[in-house]
Amino acid sequence: MTNTAGALLGLGQVRHTRLRPARHGFAYPSYFLMLPMRRLQAEGAHADLALNRRALLSFYDVDHGDGRGPEQGGALGWITELLAREGVAHADGEIWLQTFPRVCGYTFKPVSFWYCHRADGELAAIVAEVHNTFGERHCYLLDAPRYGHTLQASKVFHVSPFCAVEGQYRFRFMRTVHQGQERVVARVDHDDASGVLIETSWSGTLQPASRVALRQAFWQYPLMTWGVVLRIHWQAFLLWRKKVPFWRKPAPPEHFVTRA
Repeated sequence: MTNTAGALLGLGQVRHTRLRPARHGFAYPSYFLMLPMRRLQAEGAHADLALNRRALLSFYDVDHGDGRGPEQGGALGWITELLAREGVAHADGEIWLQTFPRVCGYTFKPVSFWYCHRADGELAAIVAEVHNTFGERHCYLLDAPRYGHTLQASKVFHVSPFCAVEGQYRFRFMRTVHQGQERVVARVDHDDASGVLIETSWSGTLQPASRVALRQAFWQYPLMTWGVVLRIHWQAFLLWRKKVPFWRKPAPPEHFVTRA
């Protein structure tokens, strides 16, 4: 992703495989936004993507971080303050956000990734912003990341009643260009004391988020964000039928940010 690129649209899929105690997996087509947050703040209403206003597909600052609106600095102001508070130095380049859009005003974002760059284009940090279906949010701050390298963080936040809050996450992020097309892959695997438990990935090929591309994505998958929530509950039902153990939701972690 170059510093001169505008808002991008990713077309790809979400994959999820559970290995134990009953094997269970699925893959769904999906699309997502890849947003250069500093540039979007500068361009504002000139962007093709609807920012903080209703449209078929849109982005709202209040859907991220501490929920501040654009008049308080928005999501960019929040992530910038978080990095400074955590002592991440030199994250003064572009900050790219990989996230689901609002569709007809509705969204649910299980995870969003903030790729925070230095002025020279190298990564300074990646923040995984996780939301659960109980309206809670938590962030995993990954220090000194490199594409293609594995980063680890302790799991401290409840996301599924079929997984205990224990073990480790393994993150791996990849970005490649083939025949002029850029592709991104975000992998998050969950290990417990017995080894690998869950493997997930979120991938897609990037293109400019033009008005035409956004409309095409909407009409191809018009119920995409509703589908995210419906599929979460459908897959939970299937796990229940397979008699996968159920865990009650614990209290959220004391600290909003877990540093790897």
